Amino acid sequence: MSRKYSLAYLTIPGTDPMEQIRIARACGYDSVSLRTIPMHLPGEPEFLLHKDKELFESTRAALKEYDMPLMDIELARVRPDLSIDEYAPAFEKAAELGATDVLGSVWTRDVAWYTEQVGKIAEMAKQYGLSYNVEFLPWAGMRSLQAAITLVDAVGAENLYIMVDTLHAGRAGVTGAELARTDRKYFRFMHLCDGPAGPNGDPVLDDVNDELMLFTAREGRLYPGEGAMDIAGMVSAMPGVPLSIELPNLKRMREMGAEGHARRCLESSKAYFAAHGVD
Repeated sequence: MSRKYSLAYLTIPGTDPMEQIRIARACGYDSVSLRTIPMHLPGEPEFLLHKDKELFESTRAALKEYDMPLMDIELARVRPDLSIDEYAPAFEKAAELGATDVLGSVWTRDVAWYTEQVGKIAEMAKQYGLSYNVEFLPWAGMRSLQAAITLVDAVGAENLYIMVDTLHAGRAGVTGAELARTDRKYFRFMHLCDGPAGPNGDPVLDDVNDELMLFTAREGRLYPGEGAMDIAGMVSAMPGVPLSIELPNLKRMREMGAEGHARRCLESSKAYFAAHGVD
């Protein structure tokens, strides 16, 4: 069975759901990953399907017209200044559109508190038939694969998983061998992209390089094979797991347009895996 690819919102940021769905079909993706829970970043459009009935209906029509499944929505964050109760209506609308998953992240170092909050979000997602996938980022609150494993084990929810982003995992020092030793029960899908090496020539960056980490994460990611991440090793460790391409690169998006960049992301990914013998 061939690997499935989803087009994540951040690959072509600012694109409305209908256009993202159209681009995904035109480029040959298998599904889409929409941002319907905004991060309230400067200049970021907000696509609130639970508040905008016309937008919801247009999104549903686009999914049907282009025969494009919705894999997940984002971003259900755990942060002290955010109310998780606001996620329920977004989950409800996502489920109505056929989504199977929700993506989230943790932005506090208070382990006891974020464990409790993640448990509540997982329970909320379960009510709508959704799985909750939490990613670790080396500059956020939950920063390592082991911390994520500890969280999932502590919560004990059957619909709670770890989402591995190949950039963030590489920055955190995770290797393909480490993922291969980890029980597959923790994972449902991955984020795919590459990123530049640090000053020492390896993927890992320390705290003094937060500025570089943030720039790369938000607007300077690379096509697979262009950077220093062990993408082949990490993806090989999780055979069959769907890959959501999250590859923001504003320079290339300006040069090629949203559709051209999205197409290049998928084509370069498939070419990279073919060259490395990865299914």
